[in-house]
Amino acid sequence: MAVQTDRVISELRDLILSGVAQPGERLTELGYAARLGVSRTPLRLAFAELEKEGLLERLKSGGYRVRMFSITDIADAVDVRGVLEGLAARLIAENGLTSETQRSLESAVQQGKKLVDDATMADSQVVDAESWRHLNQRFHTVLAYASGNSALISALEHNNKLPFVGPGSLTLPLVPTRLETAFVARAQSDHEDILEALINREASRAEALMREHAYRSRQNKRKLISEVRSAREKLDGSPVIGLAELAAHAVSA
Repeated sequence: MAVQTDRVISELRDLILSGVAQPGERLTELGYAARLGVSRTPLRLAFAELEKEGLLERLKSGGYRVRMFSITDIADAVDVRGVLEGLAARLIAENGLTSETQRSLESAVQQGKKLVDDATMADSQVVDAESWRHLNQRFHTVLAYASGNSALISALEHNNKLPFVGPGSLTLPLVPTRLETAFVARAQSDHEDILEALINREASRAEALMREHAYRSRQNKRKLISEVRSAREKLDGSPVIGLAELAAHAVSA
């Protein structure tokens, strides 16, 4: 069930990012269960997960609809995320890593390195997108909570509800290309550098690395979403306008 749910999440995310599912469009379990050829249980779980990512919002009348948001909202929120995570990294470095936090971060970094290494050695040279997304979210979540600052954690959780902003909303398509693999490899390298700075209690360096990491994430997501949109246009044979087009221009806002 978990594997099927992950597949449905990826397929739905791709439909939203490519603009096939338009902002404001209502998505129902019955309609999309038939469209994706799955039962309503994994679809229900997928809708709930995409609501957490900020791509969908639940309707009082039942079902979900694709979130509507402005370009400025995205750009501003990514900037805020970088500042907040940078502060979290600074606080951790100043106070010192606990053994539990260090083990958790090291585990995420080691598993991320294996994903990148496996992709590099494979003939296809593609990254397991869902596995990376979960690892990325775990690294950032552990870091936020390790700051010990409840106001910072609350602000991050609120800020990350917008689409494309949180670390769990990484927009890798179902079949990543080498370009996306390069993005993931760089993000993995960032995680390794950040962890090293935290272990060495280099507060200023840890903060700067975290803020640069968030900025690079914003740039990369713009490119990835643009690629998803282009791929969908080639598949359907017609331009797709909507959520993906908005996000593709987020950085220039």
